[in-house]
Amino acid sequence: MSIFDAIIQGIVQGLTEFLPVSSSGHLAITQHIMGVTENNLFFNVMLHIGTLVAVIAFYYKLIWRLIKEFFAIIGDIFTKKFSFKNMNHDRKMIFMLIVALIPLFLLFAPIPGTDMKVKDFAEVLSGDSKYFIVVGFSLLATSILLTFGNVFNKRLKKKEEKQGTLSQLGAGKQSLTVLDAIVVGLTQVCAAVFPGLSRSGSTLAAGQLRGVNRQSALDFTFIMAVPSILAAAVLELSDAVSAPGGIGISIGVIIAGMLASAIVGYLSIVLFKWLLKTDKMIIFIVYTAVVGIAVVVVSIIEMNIGHNIFV
Repeated sequence: MSIFDAIIQGIVQGLTEFLPVSSSGHLAITQHIMGVTENNLFFNVMLHIGTLVAVIAFYYKLIWRLIKEFFAIIGDIFTKKFSFKNMNHDRKMIFMLIVALIPLFLLFAPIPGTDMKVKDFAEVLSGDSKYFIVVGFSLLATSILLTFGNVFNKRLKKKEEKQGTLSQLGAGKQSLTVLDAIVVGLTQVCAAVFPGLSRSGSTLAAGQLRGVNRQSALDFTFIMAVPSILAAAVLELSDAVSAPGGIGISIGVIIAGMLASAIVGYLSIVLFKWLLKTDKMIIFIVYTAVVGIAVVVVSIIEMNIGHNIFV
């Protein structure tokens, strides 16, 4: 892999990790078009770490507040001063994050009749070109979820306007309940399994469908990305290093990809928050639908002719 290829894939990762268009799906599409077939697990992990840097850089104030509140909670528990009823917004967010992350353990559940776990199945879907059509259908699912979330939020906004309860921050709840967090967490698991199902888009839509304010839902899904990406990177890193052939990519190529994903990832967070605030989600709804249909069509053609049409 050349530095140019690494930068291209880093840009794709940075753009699609936080925009609701699926980073795993677009990396699969990019690598399919470029004819990349070698083991890229380690490189993909490094790209994810680049986007992790981006979200930490953007939300560093909130993340630092949450870290301090976390240790304050532990202190209050030991001194018997802790109270569920009197938790502030940051403490509630910490507990909802913990609840939302619990479903991720489902990725380690065994699949009956096979020797695979759910996460192994996810790797098969994203790494085998014969399942390229799954990316297309998952992108279509992303478009549908974004549509439902957008429509529901608009209806909620009209309802609150009539009742005179619409907040300046927008329609919906500002904080998640336990059930909201579970739904968002389960949605994240589905996004981790199917390449093309956007993590940020599907969890945002899940939050909106649960009546959560869309900016609050977006902030929650971005903060939730920090432990999610970090855990995935740690797990995949051990697999990548122990894989046959080792890393197989030069340090310069890895650094180029990470820098590209970090810089573009930061800019994509800024862009996504602005587009959501200005009610331009239709852009992503149409985009994921068009790309999804295109991938499905290409996949059907390739299945009929028996080879990749791009190489």
